[in-house]
Amino acid sequence: MLTRRVLLAAAVAAPGVPRADLLHFRLLREGSRIGAHVLRFLPAPGGMRVAIAVDIAVRFGPLVLYRYRLRGEETWRDGRCVAAASHTDDDGTALFMRASRDASGLWVEGTHTPRYRAPAGAMIASHWNRAELRGPWINLENGRLLHPRVRPLGAHPALLADGARVAANSYAITGPATMRIWYTQAGVWTGLLFTASDGSLIRYERVT
Repeated sequence: MLTRRVLLAAAVAAPGVPRADLLHFRLLREGSRIGAHVLRFLPAPGGMRVAIAVDIAVRFGPLVLYRYRLRGEETWRDGRCVAAASHTDDDGTALFMRASRDASGLWVEGTHTPRYRAPAGAMIASHWNRAELRGPWINLENGRLLHPRVRPLGAHPALLADGARVAANSYAITGPATMRIWYTQAGVWTGLLFTASDGSLIRYERVT
């Protein structure tokens, strides 16, 4: 019998899909938990769908000082992204992006981003696919095209949510986005660290 996992593996050649078809991160702000970032990899005709959910609430006692919610989806077919969309509530500010591929390429538009054809190597910056480090990024919130600079840092273990560490390679991202990101040897996204606009340190720890 063909299992869900076998169908997924046969349908898409993209690296980075974890064995459990799920990436779940807890988000910490200066060591305090503020939310979660979850990606689910689902079979679809000829490929897969990637469902993305991010929920953040920064609290001071019972008060919510900042709230963020993103819902997005990518559709992959024959090893490449053929469509994507997202809607975001950034503490009351609504953002969106959408993309679709035709014979001429991937067309993208979003909040304050007029429709454009993305360069051939551009990828949605949802971070699960390590191949995004090789080309321009399409901002998942608003569709804006970004050109980050990527510097490999070599082998550095990534901290997991249970306190364990897993062998991984890390990369420093600078330019329009500044962060440090980790991938396992198999190419699975497994950690993220960046400084928020208020100067606080945000850490992604993968839940396994």
